[in-house]
Amino acid sequence: MKTLSEVISWVFMPLLMPIYALALVMFTPSNQDYFFNVDCLYLLPFEAKSALLYMFGIFCVIAPGISFLMLKRRNVISSIEMETQKERSIPIIIMLVYCLVLFILFIAKANHSLIPKFVYSLPLSGVGVTLVFFFLNRWKKVSIHSGAAGILTGFVLAYILLHVEYELWMFTATILVSGVVMSARLYLEKHTLFEILLGWSVGTLVTFLVNFYY
Repeated sequence: MKTLSEVISWVFMPLLMPIYALALVMFTPSNQDYFFNVDCLYLLPFEAKSALLYMFGIFCVIAPGISFLMLKRRNVISSIEMETQKERSIPIIIMLVYCLVLFILFIAKANHSLIPKFVYSLPLSGVGVTLVFFFLNRWKKVSIHSGAAGILTGFVLAYILLHVEYELWMFTATILVSGVVMSARLYLEKHTLFEILLGWSVGTLVTFLVNFYY
């Protein structure tokens, strides 16, 4: 169970969750008409989908990952998992900055072309979640894994509610993934149950509100 929990923690690591969220809605069939719902990501050309995943991969995975490795090399953090509450502040700020830069880039691009709102509301929700986590971290060691699972859940929920027809299993899958991730972190004793539920609740609520109402 320990090995399985560690594998789950790495497969569903926080940096990968935005990629999973985008891929899930991009490649799940939808019967939406483009002129009825211009925000339907499934209707984007494959080249556009690949470009978006590439951009999110750079700013949400590669760049933060390199930054965290540099922090570890400089002994700012003891490990990539950031075990202690104190050493999480700087990585959280770094992630906030990358999300903000990605949001600004997409907003600038949106002035010249029609981009589904979910493309830039997702990084904006990342800004909101990391900002809340920064302040909560002063009080509790909130689970970032659970928060990322909450981002996945909140994003998919907001997405399907803004569609006339959608695949209900998408939302069910996010709940199952959230449960698996939170169970793994709890089994590894990385957090208390309260810290795990708090992280998931913040991630889900902030992401849903931003993506649904933005």
